[in-house]
Amino acid sequence: MSSTKSVTIAGAGLVGSLIGIYLARRGYKVEIFEKRPDMRQKGMEGGRSINLALSNRGWWPLKEVGLENQVQDMIIPMAGRAMHDSSGDLTFQPYGKEGQAINSISRGGLNALLMTEAEKAGAVIHFNCTIEHIDFDQSTISCVKDGKPMMHLSDVIIGSDGAFSVVRKFMQITDRFNYSQHYIEHGYKELSIPAGKNGEFLLDKNALHIWPRGNYMLIALPNKDASFTCTLFLAFEGERSFSQLKTDDDILNFFRQDFPDAFERMPTLLEDFHHNPTSSLVTVRCYPWVKNKTLLIGDASHAIVPFYGQGMNSGFEDCRVLNALLDKHGDNWDKVLPEFQKERKPDADAISHLALSNFIEMRDLVGDENFLLRKKIEARLYELYPEEWIPLYSMVTFKEELRYSEALRQGETQQRIMDEVMRSPDIHERWMDLDFRSIADRLKAT
Repeated sequence: MSSTKSVTIAGAGLVGSLIGIYLARRGYKVEIFEKRPDMRQKGMEGGRSINLALSNRGWWPLKEVGLENQVQDMIIPMAGRAMHDSSGDLTFQPYGKEGQAINSISRGGLNALLMTEAEKAGAVIHFNCTIEHIDFDQSTISCVKDGKPMMHLSDVIIGSDGAFSVVRKFMQITDRFNYSQHYIEHGYKELSIPAGKNGEFLLDKNALHIWPRGNYMLIALPNKDASFTCTLFLAFEGERSFSQLKTDDDILNFFRQDFPDAFERMPTLLEDFHHNPTSSLVTVRCYPWVKNKTLLIGDASHAIVPFYGQGMNSGFEDCRVLNALLDKHGDNWDKVLPEFQKERKPDADAISHLALSNFIEMRDLVGDENFLLRKKIEARLYELYPEEWIPLYSMVTFKEELRYSEALRQGETQQRIMDEVMRSPDIHERWMDLDFRSIADRLKAT
């Protein structure tokens, strides 16, 4: 190891706990400072945790730290989207090839596991600790723990304290730091579909359920107890919006009309709607991610909206890439830190763009006739030429060795080719007669 011996981590969430495992196992003295109480004792804050979709990019680092088997027991595979129309009729759209799936997992359960494993590796987690100042020159943090001030010195500070990062806040007042945040017009509210009377799943448990309704949607992900965590994405203001759902009758009529098959399975709808907060959705971009020996990772550096299911996965990928660079440079942080931000920034920007774009696809297009045909053609290309034409979603979700930025580049090329294909005469009637070989060759030629 180099002269770097100690690391301070801000935030004991998913990313902070995972990087704590990596670094403690490398022999560093790791101390993690978390403003909240220990969730393993107090439990998760209700209503703010969209179920997580664990995909290949997230699996890779979990396997590296030896947690594959424990996490395997926590997941439910989802092989595709089950789209519910306004009559309750279903259309199933596979995510990838047979055997490929994304995995529904409890945020709280996974976070608790990662914190425990970080402690087993030797990390110390300080709960109820609010960071009040950071000295980037001295690599010190000043915080208040249980009402008492304390100062902590280390060789490296890692800010993994989320979209509203305190570490980033102090970077923002330093020279030449670029920062932007963008809230979409929609918010979200967590609801639920409980298990059936006999403990059974009331919907297909191996699908991510979507009720697309144009400018808004409802989704549902399965849980191990046979319930589903539902999330309503709806504009804050406007004709169909949270602002219009003022009374119990407003809420009931809205769900009865727009999501009838979900409504009949939601006995606690009113209780959930009133009890759980309406939360906002923000995209954060900033740069540089490094100030002296302080680094931002995960949501602190690149918070994204949840519509590609890659927020956690991209944060876990940050941890894996950082660990690989420590291997490459023999733990020389002077080389690791600048290379990390240079390598990861284009990928963070790419998945941020894709996440915003996928919201439109999920809420508007999954029921569109032209969109569905386009997906059929791409699926046929993938079936015929699996090494040459890989759909964008599959590249992002299942090709973990492919950088987000490269997946975006290839996806944009494929979109231009498919735009031309979709302009073919009588495409809806004659799509099976397309020259699929020539379409794949067009991609090879670019």
